[in-house]
Amino acid sequence: MNTFERDIRLDILNSLLTNPHRKFEAVAKLHDELVAIDPIFYGHLAVWYQRNGDLRDHKEVLVGNLLASDSREHRDAGFVMLQEFPPYQVARIVDFMKKHRGKMPRSTRTAVAHYLSQRELSPAFFDRAAIRGRKAMKHLYASLHIRPGARADAILFKGTPPDGSLAHAVKRLAGVSDPAEQAELIVANRIPYTVAVGTVRNVTPAVLAALIDVMTPQEAINNVSSLKSRGAFDHPEVKALLDAKLEQARTSDRVSAFKARVAAEAGDLDAGTVAKLEQVTDDQVRSRGRISRSTALLVDKSGSMTQAIDLGKRLAATISGVCQAGLHVYAFDTIPYMITAAGADLSHWDRAFRGINADGGTSIGAPLQAMLIRKERVEQIIIVTDEGENSGPYFAEVYKDYCAALGVTPNVIIVKIGATTGQIERQLRLQGVQVDTFAFTGDYYAIPNLVTLLSRPSRLELLMEIMATPLPVRERAPNIK
Repeated sequence: MNTFERDIRLDILNSLLTNPHRKFEAVAKLHDELVAIDPIFYGHLAVWYQRNGDLRDHKEVLVGNLLASDSREHRDAGFVMLQEFPPYQVARIVDFMKKHRGKMPRSTRTAVAHYLSQRELSPAFFDRAAIRGRKAMKHLYASLHIRPGARADAILFKGTPPDGSLAHAVKRLAGVSDPAEQAELIVANRIPYTVAVGTVRNVTPAVLAALIDVMTPQEAINNVSSLKSRGAFDHPEVKALLDAKLEQARTSDRVSAFKARVAAEAGDLDAGTVAKLEQVTDDQVRSRGRISRSTALLVDKSGSMTQAIDLGKRLAATISGVCQAGLHVYAFDTIPYMITAAGADLSHWDRAFRGINADGGTSIGAPLQAMLIRKERVEQIIIVTDEGENSGPYFAEVYKDYCAALGVTPNVIIVKIGATTGQIERQLRLQGVQVDTFAFTGDYYAIPNLVTLLSRPSRLELLMEIMATPLPVRERAPNIK
């Protein structure tokens, strides 16, 4: 691996961790670059990200590119991975391939036909997919000219769902007015929340209790504000059911840390519910790994760095809960401000940063100089900044003194924010310092992904972990070549 290629891989990985949602064209261009440079690495990356990544856009493009690959191993891996997506994402993969590739490979149509046929083989599996993704399922059958079976055709296209189907139960629910009977139908058929609330005219406490009972922990998080608006918080018994579901979310392996954080910041929830959602976020972030290296977080508070201060609070809350070897937090302009918090929650760090306002010049070396004087020895340094250092002491110079005096060579992670200059990164690379970058573009969803980077001894080890991830193998009938 030569230096240029390694840098490209690191840049791609950084973008996978930070790229914002719903920008398919930017995502596609990024992936095209890596496919051209190293298709072997790309295949392993697709599988690794399916297991460890959070951003749907990247997952969809990764699988789409595997399905369109010239490599049979990649097409087979894409075939297997496609089966794991919900219908709406399969439809997005198909549409992306049509638009970006300008064609639909036969192998992809085969993968989608298998996807649909496997669901048709299990009525319960099909019904749940169809009720949650009706529009996407119809789109897949119609746009790829795949003939549905008789039962699927009745449910999706003819509007005559058979007795015993979930769609038939929803039709029955629409014709029932008794709350007890509505609740019984919801629980017996596990009718999803978004479908039920669009069907039941009057959502009573009994109906709310039934809806929460059949929700997954992730669904409870996604719909907590909606539940509140429908009165769930006004009835102690119903609120207790919701609290229990949020408690389950702390240990569920199918819960998104960043969605819990977004729900907590919705602004219309009581303090107790916010605390529960923040606990879900903290526990889910911890499940990503522990940071075993002592760490410093340096937050730029110079003029125009208001967003850096807000990001610094959130990073501190995220990192402090998983950092096992000590965390030192400083804000800085031309002088350092040591920051300590009473706990690891965002509310604790918000109070700790009170009085820290964006103003003054920029000396990124100032907090590191303070750490040198205090003999605070760390193995990695995270800097939130636009790199516009204009006052001494200068970071690159202090870094050399720090390493020599304390006998350590910390890795440096620059979380770039705003119109970055690249100044610090260039200076450190000229000194041979290991520098990783994390480009923050306002997407707070990406913050928990930093744990993926920080919990490894180096970005190179992360790349090695990706390369060690095997591609799934498609099972074929003996007579299929």
